[in-house]
Amino acid sequence: MQLTSEIETLLQEGTVIPAHPLALDSRRRLDEARQRRLTRYYLASGAGGIAVGVHTTQFAIRRPGINLLEPVLRLAAEEVKAAAPERTVIKVAGICGPTEQALGEARLAAGYGYDLGLVSLGGLQDYTDEQLIRHVAAVTDILPVFAFYLQPAVGGRPLSYAFWKKLAELPGVCAVKMAPFNRYQTLDVVRAVCYSSQRDRIALYTGNDDNIVADLLTPYRFRINGTAVEKRCSGGLLGHWSVWTHTVVKLFDRIKTCVRNRYTDMEELLKLGTAVTDMNAALFDPVHAFRGSIAGIHEVLRRQGLLEGIWCLDDEETLSPGQLQEIDRITADYPELTDDDFVKDFLLKNPV
Repeated sequence: MQLTSEIETLLQEGTVIPAHPLALDSRRRLDEARQRRLTRYYLASGAGGIAVGVHTTQFAIRRPGINLLEPVLRLAAEEVKAAAPERTVIKVAGICGPTEQALGEARLAAGYGYDLGLVSLGGLQDYTDEQLIRHVAAVTDILPVFAFYLQPAVGGRPLSYAFWKKLAELPGVCAVKMAPFNRYQTLDVVRAVCYSSQRDRIALYTGNDDNIVADLLTPYRFRINGTAVEKRCSGGLLGHWSVWTHTVVKLFDRIKTCVRNRYTDMEELLKLGTAVTDMNAALFDPVHAFRGSIAGIHEVLRRQGLLEGIWCLDDEETLSPGQLQEIDRITADYPELTDDDFVKDFLLKNPV
């Protein structure tokens, strides 16, 4: 299975891909109306894609007795088709679990017209590197793959330059989301892709929510067989981008313009980058090992009226001590990076 030319072009040019949250009601059941409206919000904000069934959607959607993977994939696909029939929108489905489970999820996503599968290697700690390569290769037989370096703090594991070099040679790997939250490990991925025979075909996307703006501004350059090879992040696939998305799109466009214009706006953008990282710390709760990361996202969406509450499937997954006050602080300190007015107008036009 291959990407359409329109999807491949957008993926390479770069775009904003929010990681889609899960809307629940007070009984922790799927709130279909708000789930659909969230998708429409991302499209109305100008995002060029959505990622569904990923960490921000909560991995627990796959548990027996919950079984929400199919509905959330279906609802998002339906809303993209209805709300943006003439637009090119990249649909990314999260793919998890051992190989048999991952193949089943890939088939499900392909059936709903998803373009790529974001293959998480979390929870596969007993797989060797070679087994992981075969695992991803098997998924590419069903769906083009968005490879994923997941940070160890939330279930990933360190992966070597040699691993990424081999993975980058798989014909079905079309993009890599780099989210180790680590400069050395991020560099391993970029260098591996640059040294691979597929470097011109594979798009790099930042998933480092702690370093978003700098990742998007940074050119990576290596001398390979006497020739300078340069690669940069085309875009981002980020949980942070599931909030304040209208402003995110404007900031992303400004970054792309800066790069095209030989970095004329670099200093101001780097200043904004530190503000974005400060905001992310409040949302993602690194001080408590990211335990409040999903609840932090939900709290912003709740305040804006996009979600009814901050409920997660696991009732112990909630805001950490002091996190509410930190969200108060960053929304007061950086109002230019929020999109409350846009959301207010959106909700008037999209009631539930």
